[in-house]
Amino acid sequence: MQLSHARSASRDTAGRPQAAGVPGTLPEWDLSDLYASSADPALETDLARAEADAKAFHAALAGRLPGISGDDLAEAIRRYEAIEEVLGRVMSFASLSFATDAQDPANGRFLQTMQERVTAISSNLLFFTLELNKLEEADLEAKLRSPALERFRPFLRDLRVFRPHQLSDEVERLLHEKEVTGRAAWNRLFDETVAAMEVKVGGEVLNVSGALNKLSDPDRAVRQAAAKGVSAAFGEKARLFTLITNTLAKDKEIVDGWRKYPRPGSSRNRANMVEDEVVDALVTAVIESFPSLSHRYYAMKARWLGLPKLQHWDRNAPLPDEDSSDIPWDAARDRVLSAYSGFSPELGRIGREFFEKPWIDAVLRPGKASGAFAHPTVPSAHPYLLLNYHGKARDVMTLAHELGHGVHQVLASGHGYLMSGTPLTLAETASVFGEMLTFRAVLDAETDPKRRRALLAGKVEDMLNTVVRQIAFYRFETLLHDARRKGELSREEIGALWMQVQTESLGPAFEFTPDYEIYWSYIPHFVHTPFYVYAYAFGDCLVNALYGVFQEGSVPDFQNKYMDLLRAGGTLRHKELLAPFGLDASDPAFWHKGLNVISGFIDELERADG
Repeated sequence: MQLSHARSASRDTAGRPQAAGVPGTLPEWDLSDLYASSADPALETDLARAEADAKAFHAALAGRLPGISGDDLAEAIRRYEAIEEVLGRVMSFASLSFATDAQDPANGRFLQTMQERVTAISSNLLFFTLELNKLEEADLEAKLRSPALERFRPFLRDLRVFRPHQLSDEVERLLHEKEVTGRAAWNRLFDETVAAMEVKVGGEVLNVSGALNKLSDPDRAVRQAAAKGVSAAFGEKARLFTLITNTLAKDKEIVDGWRKYPRPGSSRNRANMVEDEVVDALVTAVIESFPSLSHRYYAMKARWLGLPKLQHWDRNAPLPDEDSSDIPWDAARDRVLSAYSGFSPELGRIGREFFEKPWIDAVLRPGKASGAFAHPTVPSAHPYLLLNYHGKARDVMTLAHELGHGVHQVLASGHGYLMSGTPLTLAETASVFGEMLTFRAVLDAETDPKRRRALLAGKVEDMLNTVVRQIAFYRFETLLHDARRKGELSREEIGALWMQVQTESLGPAFEFTPDYEIYWSYIPHFVHTPFYVYAYAFGDCLVNALYGVFQEGSVPDFQNKYMDLLRAGGTLRHKELLAPFGLDASDPAFWHKGLNVISGFIDELERADG
């Protein structure tokens, strides 16, 4: 199966609320380490060289893999990797340029043009992964006696996971070449539509990111106005978002049917190198824990806010004792780096490099991608982080989260373009662990009981957003894709599924107004990366279990073993990575171990509340 040249950015969800206010000077990234601009001569030179190399690669090797030696196959993989990395560099630059300002038509045209050119070039490479998967096991094992080829065993292992779902060469090429006018085009339409939207909140006109940030304003009237504004803005576009959702769900159904995936989430699980049964165990454990987690916590929050029922615009309301003062960027940086360095000097050193060099874009501006993400780009360059920094405590946690991704990507880059990428289920490990390190450092330094309670409650809310909310998203996607197989869904039918899972997951403390039915439409993951969202819950529960082992002190040399886990990149599976810590994600008890950490925090809040 072909690789994605626009390496997956680890996107934060819109579930991470951030309040308004822009403190101090914020950093902007400089993409010139990739290319100086879209007119950079080096860009055209790289594309021309990649095209020539890809054609030569096809001419030399197409149809000949069974007859070559292990050493020659290793050399072929190195050639393939070198071409892929050039194409990955081009697409990283194009996608990051688009994320910088999606409202600029030139950025949209540039991204589309690069997608088309890269797709055309990579069509010459498509045969290679298809033919690798056609090799018989005995033949491949014989070739793997070559030490040079043995290095690429993890790449071949992960590639062959898709062997049962591979189609004929002609169909694979058709799907590959039509991607630019299929899913990718619908993704672009969604992004450009959301980037251009204006949301009226009281007397202000905001972009979507700014309006969503108002949902954590201390003033309930402001939160309500923001909620109504978001509902109205997305309601006006409901027909378009309903069409996009129906089209992409049907497109996935068709492709999954041809590839014989047993259910809609199976292809994502294969890409994550995790078994369907492991994901089922996670989802079941979280759903069973809704009453003891979210239902219990939000009942407390309603009491704290003095409300008989919470509305959806109260979910991220700050608590009465919460410190709502602005946190300058430099202070946020110092908090995160201090926590990282306290755990591991190497972790802190790599993290500091992101601040010393222009690798972060935190400025608020029209047209910029909402939320936050870390983009690995290519091993010959470095990752970039995108945030929308509003100066609140949760923004500091978002910074800690994305920096974790960035450090992880740096540590794994030594494995090269084909094997440095980490499956989504493990990609959240360093980010959530970085958040936990930062949170514990801040909490341990706080002595005031009321502010300590507010910090703890804020952490619980972040964990509920990461675990309960994301599993609710996953359940929504599952219900939607299953329903779409029976026919096109109306806006009302999609809204009903959304309200069902929100009611189940958030519990009786909430009273949902009808306008909340449209809120499914602003979640980019449903469009860009179907069934991605459970990876957040996977990562959070995994880190909770991992951090518990760290606190217990039961694993000698924990820090070095943790750094080795990050350095492994995509070369090891979750069983191998967790074994040194005595953990096993295939054991259902593992997930309850992680969920019990959240439950324990809620227990502590209940004791303080009593």
